[in-house]
Amino acid sequence: MNINFKIKEEKELNENLLQSIKDPAFNKLVNKLQLTKKEAMYLNSKLNKEILEHENCHHCKGLFQCQNSLKGHCFVIQKENQQLYYSYAPCKYTKQIEDQKREKNLENTFYMRARLKDIHTNDKKRLKVIKWIILFAENYQLNENTKGLYLSGSFGSGKTFLISALFNELEYLKGVSTKLVYFPELLRDLKNDWTDYEDKLSYYEKVDLLCIDDIGSEKVSDWSRDEVLGTILQARMNNNKTTFFTSNLTLEELENHFKTKDTSEEILKSGRIMERIKQLSLPLELISENKRI
Repeated sequence: MNINFKIKEEKELNENLLQSIKDPAFNKLVNKLQLTKKEAMYLNSKLNKEILEHENCHHCKGLFQCQNSLKGHCFVIQKENQQLYYSYAPCKYTKQIEDQKREKNLENTFYMRARLKDIHTNDKKRLKVIKWIILFAENYQLNENTKGLYLSGSFGSGKTFLISALFNELEYLKGVSTKLVYFPELLRDLKNDWTDYEDKLSYYEKVDLLCIDDIGSEKVSDWSRDEVLGTILQARMNNNKTTFFTSNLTLEELENHFKTKDTSEEILKSGRIMERIKQLSLPLELISENKRI
């Protein structure tokens, strides 16, 4: 009976192989791996899995569209020293995120060490912002209704460094809880793991000092604008929590950014967000050369 079962199994495998070899991509992969007909017959499902996942990647426009078995990765078969190895290779979108995280980790290490004494004052264009930050550090008291800063300026002008230096100073001298978060990363973090969504949102609502870094660089949706940003800002307004923003956009440009369509409803929703930002912060522009060069 076992022999009959084996014969039947091999017959099915051979029939499946006859179907697979009609696909040029299948034959190309078999030749690339230098497989015998018998090897190809037994590896049929794995070979087709690689072909399917590569095809998915070819048509994919982002991780949100990923249809592969391991999100952001593609099943790969490799042959080395006549031995086959199976793995999942990160796709270009996963690699982009990993590169961004590495860059952000390097930046975060730099920003975590920043203090007010490290701020350079040799550029007169920056003095107005620097004076504001120093006065804020001297006068800030917990549980007071204190406005933060909407700091706009060109890329690399030092916005994030200045706010980081201020936050680190207040943490060290006054024990203030602070959080500077890159806004697209905040959204990605919330979207990637829904299990503790409410806890994360609550943290951003309650931390003493919050800086939403690079607002305006994110892709706008009803969810990101109204449910995430709107909820955080409203809660911070209600609880008198000081909030900072950095952006490459002016307030007027940011308002246009928040409109997903040119309709009266979108104008209203965008205006509502902007009203909260203006209630929470004072606008200042940082005019400076690119400090990252």
